[in-house]
Amino acid sequence: MSEVVRKAKLAKETTGVLASLTTSQKNEALLVMAEALRTEAPSIIAANAEDLERGRRNGTSEALLDRLALDPGRIGSIAEGLQQIAELPDPVGDRLETIDRPNGLTIDKLRVPLGVIGIIYEARPNVTVDAAGLCLKTGNAVVLRGGSSALSSNRRIVEVLHIALAGTALPPHALQLIEDADRASVDEMLKLNGLLDVIIPRGGSSLIQNVVLNATVPVIETGAGICHTYIDESALPEMALSISLNAKAQRPSVCNSMETLLIHRDYAKVHLPALAEAFRDANVELRGCPETVALVPWALPATLEDYATEYNDYILNLKIVSGLDEAMLHIAQFGTSHSECIVTENKNHAARFLQEVDAAAVYHNASTRFTDGFEFGFGAEIGISTQKLHARGPMGLPALTSTKYKIYGTGQVRG
Repeated sequence: MSEVVRKAKLAKETTGVLASLTTSQKNEALLVMAEALRTEAPSIIAANAEDLERGRRNGTSEALLDRLALDPGRIGSIAEGLQQIAELPDPVGDRLETIDRPNGLTIDKLRVPLGVIGIIYEARPNVTVDAAGLCLKTGNAVVLRGGSSALSSNRRIVEVLHIALAGTALPPHALQLIEDADRASVDEMLKLNGLLDVIIPRGGSSLIQNVVLNATVPVIETGAGICHTYIDESALPEMALSISLNAKAQRPSVCNSMETLLIHRDYAKVHLPALAEAFRDANVELRGCPETVALVPWALPATLEDYATEYNDYILNLKIVSGLDEAMLHIAQFGTSHSECIVTENKNHAARFLQEVDAAAVYHNASTRFTDGFEFGFGAEIGISTQKLHARGPMGLPALTSTKYKIYGTGQVRG
C-alpha cells in the first residue's frame, strides 16, 4: 500500500468522530495547536533552515526563499492565525432552512463537513497550518501534499501538531502530510475517489491546471489571477493612480494583484506619462501596446503572451483601448475570472462592467487587492475560488461544508 493511500485511509477513518465534535472541542484543539507551535518554534526553525539551505544549493531565488523562510515572528503570526480561526463562528450544524410539508414531515437543511479534503500546494509552510486549521474547524479530515522545497518544515510542523492533538478530543490522524516528493504522489491523490471527497489546489497555474485536467476526485479550483484594472475616460486622476499603484505594487506576488492596466485612449493622452512615471518610481517594469510605447518610450513592447501571463512580480502590462467595450473584450480573452476593476465616474459604465464582466469579484473604484477572506469579513480563507460550482471567490469556513437534509416524520409513507 502506498503512502498516499495509507494516509488517506487513516484520515477517512476519523470522519465519524470529527462530525460529532462540538465547537468547543474543536476550538480547544486549535488553541492547543497554536501553543504547541510557539513552544516548538526553535525546532521548526531548525527544520526550516534545512529547506532554505537546500533551496540555496538548488538556485532558488531570494524572493521564493523569503516566502519559504520562518522565524519566531512568522511562527507567532501562524499561531495567531489558528487562534483567529478558533474565534470564528462554526458553520457546522447551522440550520439553513426548515420546511414543513403538508403531510406532516419536517425537513431541516443543515451544514455538515465535506469529509476528507486533499490540499495540494507549493512552497509556503504557513499554508500547512492555515489549511489544517480551517479544515479541522469545519470537522473535515485533511490530507496535505506540500511542495518538496518545504518538506522539512512541513514534516516538523505536522509532527508538532500531531503531538498537540493527542491530548485533545480531535483525532491526530485527521491531519495527514504526504512526504513523498515525487510528482507521482500528486497524480495518485487526484484519483483517490472514495477516500478523498474533494481536492483543492493552491499554487501556480501549472499546478492548478494539472489538478483540474487530471483529477477524478471533485476539485475546487483556486485559479490563477490575471487581474485587470480599466481606467475609464471619466476616472479621477488621483483615484486612478492610487488604485492602480496599490493593485500592482502593494504586494505583487499574490493572486489578486493587477497584471494588466487598460486605459481609455482619451485618458491616456493626458494622464499616461505621469502614471507611467509613478510606476517607474515604484520599480515596476512596464510592457505596452504600440500606442503605450509611443506615449511612454521607455516601456517595452507587450506580446500576446505577456497579456496571458500571471507575473506575480514588479511587471505590468498596459493597453490603450477605445472604451468600455474593448476593455471588457480584452478581459474576456485574457482574464482568469478572478478579480477585475473599473475606475470611472460614469455610473452607467460602472453598472455595465459589474454586470457583464465574468469574474468572482468585480470592483468599482477600489483595488483588486481586497479579494481576500479577511478583507471580506470572512476571517481566514482556504483560497480564492474562480469556478462557479459549490464556492466562488474567497472561501471561508462555510465553503468547506456541504449540506445534509434531516427529515422527521410520524410514520408517513409515500402513496
